[in-house]
Amino acid sequence: MNYFSIATVEKIGYYVYCLYDPRDKKIFYIGKGKGNRVFYHMKGAIEGSQKNEKLDTIREMIKNNTKVGHYILRHGLKEKEAVEIESCLIDMLAFEEFKKLSKLTNIVSGLHSWDRGIKKVNEIEALYVAKPIYDNQIRHKILIININKTYRPGISPYEATRKSWKLDINRAKNAEFIISEYKGIFRAIYKANKWFRTADNKRWYFKGEEITDRKIITLYLSRQYLGKKKGQSNPIRYLNC
Repeated sequence: MNYFSIATVEKIGYYVYCLYDPRDKKIFYIGKGKGNRVFYHMKGAIEGSQKNEKLDTIREMIKNNTKVGHYILRHGLKEKEAVEIESCLIDMLAFEEFKKLSKLTNIVSGLHSWDRGIKKVNEIEALYVAKPIYDNQIRHKILIININKTYRPGISPYEATRKSWKLDINRAKNAEFIISEYKGIFRAIYKANKWFRTADNKRWYFKGEEITDRKIITLYLSRQYLGKKKGQSNPIRYLNC
């Protein structure tokens, strides 16, 4: 089946769907839409030249005479409802502990994936009752890296934090700890063992280890950072460096 009938299109409303690979019995894409949106990916793989993991998966299936499984997960929805359900499913299937259920090729993470997405119970607690921390309460030489634009489901906080940044390397090397900040919350603490330049010599990244010292964790982890000025866009901040 390659399209819905006019009668179905008129009645189905917004819906959430998944694409399924029967070869390994895994979901590889979650989407939302209306009309014949669910079938557009097949058309794009056959008629288009764009390359990405989703389309390449479909092309491999076509080459092997395997039919893509199209499943409508919920229909008769309003657009806002479809967005919420799609986001929830992407978060669940891309979550590290649940990855065996799928092989998602979605490039964009679910809407509100951090604000309202999957979390451990202690992360939920930290989100709503995080104690504030100000610059004058920082006792160490700290490099704070905001990962709002690099963190997404399936990417560890470490990978989202360690590369690649425009920064003052001398000040960065002077930092005792690197703190990963996401949506105003200190999410993880690292120690850089070595810094490297990117191939274009314009940015830096580090290799390091996560801090597990209970004293340091108690001081900084899951605290709400209030030292950032309103409108400040630079993701890098040095304290005592």
